[in-house]
Amino acid sequence: MKTKKTTTLHLRKSIARSPLRFGFFLAALALTCFALSPMLQAQDQNTRLGFQALDSNTTGDKNTAIGYRAMRDNRAGSENTATGFQALSNNTTGDLNTATGAAALRLNTTGHENTAMGENALRNNISGDSNTAMGVGALGELSTGFDNTAVGHSALGFSTGGANTAVGVSALVRSTGNFNTAVGDIALDSNTTGSHNTALGWRAGDNLTTGDNNIDIGSSVDGVAGESNTIRIGSAQVRTFIKGISGAVVSGAAVVVNAGGQLGVAASSARFKTEIKPMGNASEAILALRPVSFRYKKEIDPDSTPQFGLLAEEVEKVSPAMVARDAQGKVYTVRYDAVNAMLLNEFLKEHRKVQELTKDFRATVAQLTSRLDEQAALIQKVSAQLEASKPAPQLVKNP
Repeated sequence: MKTKKTTTLHLRKSIARSPLRFGFFLAALALTCFALSPMLQAQDQNTRLGFQALDSNTTGDKNTAIGYRAMRDNRAGSENTATGFQALSNNTTGDLNTATGAAALRLNTTGHENTAMGENALRNNISGDSNTAMGVGALGELSTGFDNTAVGHSALGFSTGGANTAVGVSALVRSTGNFNTAVGDIALDSNTTGSHNTALGWRAGDNLTTGDNNIDIGSSVDGVAGESNTIRIGSAQVRTFIKGISGAVVSGAAVVVNAGGQLGVAASSARFKTEIKPMGNASEAILALRPVSFRYKKEIDPDSTPQFGLLAEEVEKVSPAMVARDAQGKVYTVRYDAVNAMLLNEFLKEHRKVQELTKDFRATVAQLTSRLDEQAALIQKVSAQLEASKPAPQLVKNP
């Protein structure tokens, strides 16, 4: 930078001069000081205000640096805006960056098209591109990642991944994974290498660490460390209403829910089962069941539709394996799929009995028929013999 010489003006006898002339003198002095001040200069469409702001610039154009050492090391970077203590201070050739806040984008050297608003926002970014950070410490440790968006205190604060979106305090704070979306304070804050995860809500996905392709929605829907390809919605809700299901006619297997709240289809393939053996007489338990008719309470079914079924408490006494329990261990429904299978087993047992009886009946009929045929033949033989033993008829003359 060229050193500009300044001239010291003496104000002797200034009081004796006229007020108007003295005013012109002060205005000229102010303009001279403003033009020569090292704190504010404009050169090649660059603007700087602050100690060592844009101090090393050579060919960079259209830069604005306001603050102590703002864009101090910039040489060839252009169209950057730095506002704050050491904002973009290490930038050398990066272009189109915007840093607002103390140490915002402080270590950026060659990264392009980054936006940082907040103290230490994108502070350690070196060569990452197209990142947006809003909040104290947002994307503070990112070095080479790209296409990240962080809004909130420490959001993506220690992240080094790419294409992540975090909105909320400490959201995705330490992730190195890619393509994650976290909305909510502390959402996905334990994620380390997991990718393609989505978390919405306070502490949503809080336990996820390395898993991929998860969706966690709801406050405190923590998830499970390392799990993948899982959807979790809600944590404290006791009722679910989803439009477009009731009344929609589809084909396929029936959907069931297990005690843990997981939806799925009860699989019938042998590859999902162990300890397979005939049911035997276990199905005879259903013969002790008492089918009833009933109506659900008004708060469950306002229409009081007539229902038919079983009482879980009674079924439990007959066969505990035929009932399902809630999270507190209380019985709440009958495993009607098990009842159906047991009914089928009993039907097949009775069917086999009928088959055996039919077989025996047919054998008995055949035997009786054979005997009747033998008796008929014997009768016919005896009749023939009797017919043959009859004396010949004789003629008698009348006197």
